Amino acid sequence: MITKLSAAAAPTAADLAAIESEWPLIAAELDVLDAQITLIYAEDHGGPSPLNWRRLRRTEARVTRAAAEVSTRTTGPDRAA
Repeated sequence: MITKLSAAAAPTAADLAAIESEWPLIAAELDVLDAQITLIYAEDHGGPSPLNWRRLRRTEARVTRAAAEVSTRTTGPDRAA
């Protein structure tokens, strides 16, 4: 059964803006998850290859860069109270 969402349950413009600003980090974290799933799957098929491990390291590095960027944007001098 489909029900209507109340206005209070809908995301606000500020919520959507926050998601939009953090999207690079969210996407990077999803890529890490995908790389980890690939490693788990590879265990049942002869083990992970060096390329699988490299992909995981690269995605983890991307998360670190994206997190630093998001952190800088949200705590930079122009955001100080």
